[in-house]
Amino acid sequence: MNRARNRWLTVVGIGDDGIDGLSPVARRALDDAEIVFGGERHLARLGPVSAKTIPWSSPFVRSVAAVRRYRGRTTVVLATGDPMWYGVGRTLLRTLDAAELHVLPAPSAFSLAAARMGWMIEDIRQISLHGRSLSRLIPLIQPGACILTLCLNGRTPLMVAGLLKERGFGPSQLTALSNLASSGEQRLSRTASGWRGKIVSDLTTLAIECKAGAKAQYFSTSPGLPDDAFQHDGNITKRDVRAVTLAALAPMPGAHLWDVGAGCGAVALEWCRAAQSASAATIEFQPARLASIAENAQALGVPDLEIVPGKAPAAFKGLRPPDAIFVGGGASGVDGANLIARAWRALKPGGRMVANAVTLEAEGRLNSCFNQHGGEMVRIEVAHADTLGARHGWRPQRPVTQWRGTKP
Repeated sequence: MNRARNRWLTVVGIGDDGIDGLSPVARRALDDAEIVFGGERHLARLGPVSAKTIPWSSPFVRSVAAVRRYRGRTTVVLATGDPMWYGVGRTLLRTLDAAELHVLPAPSAFSLAAARMGWMIEDIRQISLHGRSLSRLIPLIQPGACILTLCLNGRTPLMVAGLLKERGFGPSQLTALSNLASSGEQRLSRTASGWRGKIVSDLTTLAIECKAGAKAQYFSTSPGLPDDAFQHDGNITKRDVRAVTLAALAPMPGAHLWDVGAGCGAVALEWCRAAQSASAATIEFQPARLASIAENAQALGVPDLEIVPGKAPAAFKGLRPPDAIFVGGGASGVDGANLIARAWRALKPGGRMVANAVTLEAEGRLNSCFNQHGGEMVRIEVAHADTLGARHGWRPQRPVTQWRGTKP
């Protein structure tokens, strides 16, 4: 089959310099098009064209449906910069085959901003705050980190400055790069502490050079955060055991976790922070703990964490199939055998299950899993130095038995 013949839709990246910045191939696609979709700003930069022009509507999903209605006709979609980098390409590919698209990217806002800052793009983190929670920045805020972020609007730098000050990163340098590659390109630099209400163009990419103050708050994305990094009622997989548990779960990019009997959500949150685009569903039935999970998700920069109220295994219904499952010590208790069996059936082939137990009864259930499915049985015993009169001694934690299984 000739793939080129199937490509009825061309996605053209366009910058703030408009049609003058387009390649000959992109101009030819516009000349040949019957229909051109784009934002009003994009269409205004085209000048006169023979094609029928259709501006994006709101909500955006209607526009995507409108594009599909022209399937088979020569159609162009205009997108800002690189359509495949936080752009319309992802949205189109949810309902169209890649063979139908011919993508002609322009330099992305990230590429232009990195060039202006003199930064090597492979050394920096890039994130979009366009339609996304500001708390997504939190895991990236580290001493010495360089971050580029797409802004929602002209107030975004002010909001970022507030977040940085709140976390003790007031000395950080912010550079707002507005209307990149246009005749009206602007640049404004201030520290986070010195931003003080300045509003910039809505079309701004913000460069952040993180610098920690004396009381800076930040956490590594490596598993094993301190227990006091979470709001919890004591029902938490303790730090040392949590680090071992996450190593056994092995977070991977794009993988999805079920955290069953999530408590405060610590395992799920660290899973999401440990691997790019990893996701998780936390299953918990106690209202106070559900509230803690939500607060922890915002505080640790995982605002998209799925919070599922209810008891397992009934709460499994309708959830996205998991690549990994963690069953905490509490969840493996009373109805543990049925719960673990149901969870194992839901697990994707090749997926990993890790279950912890702190009672002899729950340990017996994990031993049955080991006998049935193989894997590993591990005893985790941790002790911390503590005062013993005028001296120091070891204070042991309650030992944890862990079963680790991989589904064939």
